[in-house]
Amino acid sequence: MTMRIVQFSVVVVVLCTLCELGFCKDQSFLTMKSSTVVGGLHDCQGMQNSAEIDGIGRFAVEEHNKKENAVLEFARVVKAKEQVVAGKMYHLTLEAIDAGKRKIYEVKVWVKPWMNFKQLEEFKYAHDTPSFTSAELGAKLGK
Repeated sequence: MTMRIVQFSVVVVVLCTLCELGFCKDQSFLTMKSSTVVGGLHDCQGMQNSAEIDGIGRFAVEEHNKKENAVLEFARVVKAKEQVVAGKMYHLTLEAIDAGKRKIYEVKVWVKPWMNFKQLEEFKYAHDTPSFTSAELGAKLGK
């Protein structure tokens, strides 16, 4: 009886590990999800405006400000990707305001939620944003 409990426990642990790595049950056998590659980057679809991604973007700007004695102001996350590592590495393209000018930055933030760990790995300037967008000017594209 004890041996069956051990075997059952091992099966549960293996299945949980496979699910965490992106495997799913498909046609009665385990296959790798096509969109998930362990260690690969994938879009955070539908999460760009989520509170979680927004919080990670804000954290990145705050950490950058502390390290560089800067005064950037977080505006929004433009694009978000995640990578499964020991935890997750978030690759964000974000917009921040620097001395009244909107600028785009590429950042990487490493998160291990089970350890309450969050660390800014990279924060680099990409480019300025246009002063005005077509929406702000009231223009309609293609007309």
